Amino acid sequence: MEGAQGSPPVSRSPVPGSDEPAGAARGPGGLPPGESEGCARPLETAPKKLCGYLSKFGGKGPIRGWKSRWFFYDERKCHLYYSRTAQDANPLDSIDLSSAVFDCKADADEGTFEIKTPSRVITLKQEEAELEEFLCPVQTPPGLVGVAAALQPVPAQSSALQNISLKHLGTEIQNTMYNIRGNRQAQGAGHGPPGEDSPPSGEPVREEQPLPPNPSAPGDDPADSAKPAPKSSLTANLIQKAKRQNNTFPLFSEGLTRNRTAQEKVLALEQQVLILTKELKSQKLVRILHKALEAAQQEKRASSAYLAAAEDKDRLELVRHKVRQIAELGRRVEALEQEREGLVQTASLREQQVQELQRHVQLLMDKNQAKQQVICQLLEKVTQDFMQPHNRPPAPPDAADRDFLSQQEKMEHLKDDMEAYRTQNRFLNSEIHQVTKLWRRVAERQKALLMKCAYLQAKNCQVESKYLAGLRRLQEAVGDEASECSELLRQLTQEALQWEAGEASADSGVLSPISEYDEYGFLTVPNYEVEDLKLLAKIQALEVCSHHLLAHEAVERPRRERWAALGELAPSAELKQLLRAGVPREHRPRVWRWLVRRRVQHLQAPGRYQELLSRGQACSQPATRQIELDLNRTFPNNKHFTCPSSSFPEKLRRVLLAFSWQNPSIGYCQGLNRLAAIALLVLDEEESAFWCLVAIVESIMPADYYSKTLTSSQVDQRVLQDLLSEKLPRLMAHLGQHRVDLSFITFNWFLVVFADSLISSILLQVWDAFLYEGTKVVFRYALAIFKYNEEEILRLQDGLEICQYLRFFTKTICDSRKLMSIAFNDMNPFPMKQLRQLRTAHGERLEAELQELEQLKAAYLETQASRLPAVPEACASEDELDGEA
Repeated sequence: MEGAQGSPPVSRSPVPGSDEPAGAARGPGGLPPGESEGCARPLETAPKKLCGYLSKFGGKGPIRGWKSRWFFYDERKCHLYYSRTAQDANPLDSIDLSSAVFDCKADADEGTFEIKTPSRVITLKQEEAELEEFLCPVQTPPGLVGVAAALQPVPAQSSALQNISLKHLGTEIQNTMYNIRGNRQAQGAGHGPPGEDSPPSGEPVREEQPLPPNPSAPGDDPADSAKPAPKSSLTANLIQKAKRQNNTFPLFSEGLTRNRTAQEKVLALEQQVLILTKELKSQKLVRILHKALEAAQQEKRASSAYLAAAEDKDRLELVRHKVRQIAELGRRVEALEQEREGLVQTASLREQQVQELQRHVQLLMDKNQAKQQVICQLLEKVTQDFMQPHNRPPAPPDAADRDFLSQQEKMEHLKDDMEAYRTQNRFLNSEIHQVTKLWRRVAERQKALLMKCAYLQAKNCQVESKYLAGLRRLQEAVGDEASECSELLRQLTQEALQWEAGEASADSGVLSPISEYDEYGFLTVPNYEVEDLKLLAKIQALEVCSHHLLAHEAVERPRRERWAALGELAPSAELKQLLRAGVPREHRPRVWRWLVRRRVQHLQAPGRYQELLSRGQACSQPATRQIELDLNRTFPNNKHFTCPSSSFPEKLRRVLLAFSWQNPSIGYCQGLNRLAAIALLVLDEEESAFWCLVAIVESIMPADYYSKTLTSSQVDQRVLQDLLSEKLPRLMAHLGQHRVDLSFITFNWFLVVFADSLISSILLQVWDAFLYEGTKVVFRYALAIFKYNEEEILRLQDGLEICQYLRFFTKTICDSRKLMSIAFNDMNPFPMKQLRQLRTAHGERLEAELQELEQLKAAYLETQASRLPAVPEACASEDELDGEA
């Protein structure tokens, strides 16, 4: 099987298990290998090995042709293995000769024969005619068969890429890397048939045999060549690599002579590494060319299909298919670009977090170093104090004893100090750990809130810009045909621009799409002391603003148009629905005056309010002191009642004093100040606010609602408990399990009609329906508030945590439309008859309980009076003693 020597037999008989299979390589002079002399052992006892180079026809595409391969025969398995070179660790493939037929056709080229197996046909050739014009055939030296033949140079190829196998590209890469590393597992002449052991991958492994002595290398003998080179000798290692690889690179193997020094061999090996690197790059180029070839073939198939189309319709469909593919690739590119941007942002955030953590670690390290310095100083001081007595001159025995005792006492004190410092250090470390955990938790929460705040701000700015653009487009579209509409649009545009400019000038450093106060003077972002509550309030204000802006075009504009077209107010189903949805600000004072007039028209009289004010100036009212105390506590988050120059506190004082003379049985009750304040903010007139307060206390709310006993208020709390059990059974069971009493929260809701609980926009919407429908609205909204936050309450599993959440959870409600839908749709049916029956039943029970309590109180007083001992006559009372003194 050596390169160009010998020719295969023409026999076509199968050769399973024969000692000398058909087509075996010939030795020198045309003799079969069995008659050749071996190289690994003495010539008389050398085993017969069948191996050598042959040209194999194969490949795909443009690189199909003859490739030089190293073949070796395994007698035990009856397989013919082949690889690219003799030094490859893993063979490319094998040929099963147990059922193979050898064929040599007469019309084939010289030296060409075929091996036919049931699965495939392999074409082999001993010599390529194309190479004879450039390189002489490789002559097999006498006596070199088997392992010795593996040390001969590889037959040259016309192209480096021609000899590469794309079918076994993974094996090619493994063998190339194996040759570059010079792995010792391939040492020796292990290029014969596979041995007994096989690698884990199932590839056959060639037998390891010692290399024959090389007379060209002075000082080498078979004994030395069989020994592994020492690790400390780099030159010997490189020489061994050159011996293993000199047949792979004939350009350098022919230049190796006996007189080459170790330095020249090293240079030759470096050149071999460069060539191997270039070969690896060429393999990468082959993969790239293979991909390009596949793409070209796909384009060719598409062009063929386009040309083969019989009709223009089919061609058009092919073009459309290509366009769709292009569009799909464009979308994939955009998606990948967006994903890349997201990853870049995530990486920047991670980098910031890493920097913060590094700063924190540096701070802790500095603190630890400072503590270590203090400890070292204390240790030095202890050591000095301990060694100090030895340096002093000898003293009298008494003085020495005293000095020793004092030093011992000092040492005890220092030990106590050290123990105290250790305890303090442990405590400070634990505190630092806890503070760090809290800081990280707060920082993460703050970042999340800030991200949400920034998103809402951006969305708000987008809505405002769309609003301005819409106004300008409408203004341009109207033109001169409707001067009134044009003037209105121009006015709205100017107001919007002025509002934006005012906000920008007020706080140019921070983007703030909301104002500091709402339209009724309430703080949109309350100034809480806790930082987390400040962020929560700001986010809530932004959410309210975003809900309002998003619903402006779809809801607010049609609602304003309906109110503008309503005209004269009269009770109707349409008015009821409009009031439930909320009254626009410009129509609310007029609507409230009409609603109040319906409630108190039988009580109103001309000059009644002025008469009550005059009476209050003439005589002092017992409730005056309590009114003065509550004035400063009325709505601390509203600028109209906190500004020193505002006139609202004085108006509120006169309204409350007039009501105390209007209803002396009540006089003044805590909570009336907030009811009157809401009326003042909306109606902006003292007399109108006074009659609104009268309508709520004396007409809308049940009797004794604001009396000293607050009987009706207590009844309504029990009624609310029954309604909650009926409408929200899961929530009531959860609250009952944790023993949470809702009356501590809901009692103030009913007393002031949610004045301190809901944000101003939702609060006034509740009052719109409350002034028209009565107390049933309060029950509806109370149930709706709990339904709105039911899932959040159910997630809490601690009674104290639930109570803390119930104190402020009403401030988190932002979507007025959702709350209104729950109150008037989800809470149905809600008949007034049921409400009256529940109030009557609970009122009778409460009256019975109060009477029983009064009886117990009277009986207790009688018992106490009967148990008091009579004062002895001889004893004087305290009054008498004081008189005598």
